Amino acid sequence: MRKIKNVHLHEDPEKYNCFGCAPHNQLGLHLDFWEDGDEVFTLWEPKPHLMGWVNVLHGGIQATLMDEVSGWLVYVKCATVGVTAELNVKYRKPMFMDRGPLKVISKLREKTHRMAIIDSRIEIDGVVHAEGVLKFFLFSEQVAREQYYYPGVEAFFES
Repeated sequence: MRKIKNVHLHEDPEKYNCFGCAPHNQLGLHLDFWEDGDEVFTLWEPKPHLMGWVNVLHGGIQATLMDEVSGWLVYVKCATVGVTAELNVKYRKPMFMDRGPLKVISKLREKTHRMAIIDSRIEIDGVVHAEGVLKFFLFSEQVAREQYYYPGVEAFFES
């Protein structure tokens, strides 16, 4: 297992204000990421202002968590950037806010030249509460570097 570096930390906060991973976004999720074999994951503690029903994490936030982890998987497993083309979520069990940290895990199922299919899930104590299948449209590495500030996969890890 190894920590994935947030390569955006030194960017202008006016430009880098991602709801998922920017540490200075006051309303954001403040996610960090790790690579473990074929998977990318985050551990995250729900915040009270993100509640849907009483003591249940809002379903849209659950989807956002899977989307964000999958985006970071695209960085390090597909060696490029991409945008979400499709996200299908199945909510299996209520995700109670007071049950401790969530583990959000994404794994690449299939990759073609222009598309990645990613399986994602949210677990509490090893029990799956939500799962999703995401399709990401992938940019070529050249386009990612020239237009989307992609620094190359090696930049995400310590030497």
